[in-house]
Order: sequence, then C-alpha cells, then structure tokens
Amino acid sequence: MLKFLSKVRIEFNALDPRTAACMEFLAQCNATKAKESNPACQVQVKRRTDDQPPQITVTFVNGVEEKFDATSTPAQTIRTMILEKGHYLETEQMFQEAGEKWPVIIPEEELNQPFLGTKPKKAEEKQ
Repeated sequence: MLKFLSKVRIEFNALDPRTAACMEFLAQCNATKAKESNPACQVQVKRRTDDQPPQITVTFVNGVEEKFDATSTPAQTIRTMILEKGHYLETEQMFQEAGEKWPVIIPEEELNQPFLGTKPKKAEEKQ
C-alpha cells in the first residue's frame, strides 16, 4: 500500500473513541512488509487535543493528496481505495512509458459491438 504513497498523515485525539480506523491504519503502515515496499514514504502521526474528528491524509507519488474522514471510513476501505488508485497510477505510467495515449478512449461503436465469444468443442470434435 505504501508503495503508491509519498506521505501519510494520521491525526487523532487519543481520548476520542472514534480513533479505531486511525489506529488500524497506523498499524498497517508500520507493518514490515508495508515499510519495505516504500522506505521513503513518510508516516506522520499528529496527536490532537481538540475535538476534531480523526483524519487520515495520504499523498500519492504523483503529488495528489486525498483526505479521509476516519470516523466514517474503515481502515480497510481506505487501504482498498489507495490500492485501486495506485494500480490506476501504475497503468497510466506504463502507457506513458510505452508512448501510448492515456487515458485509452474506446470508440462508442466498439463498445456496442456484440460479443460472439468462443464455443467449446464437442467431444467428437476434440478427437
């Protein structure tokens, strides 16, 4: 997950009962496998003393920043969203390195073509 990120900032009040997602996400970020995937990713923890809701802010390697409300978004959902966006970024980079246009535009007429599929061979045809 950290492979796609340059920075993670987790903000919460330790006395706030809504910190479960922050704590779980922090544990995921501190896992050995996650750290090894991107040792350069900065993981910052800001312990608050006010009533602000827990928040997780991630910065992707392309500079895009995204904030998550950790009171209403489970850590696993945040992780899944990061992985999906990260795979999208990888695909975009792969196309750009190959000199292809991104995003790929599929003409409407191709989208509406019927799919004929393939028919499995009958038993007597296989012999």
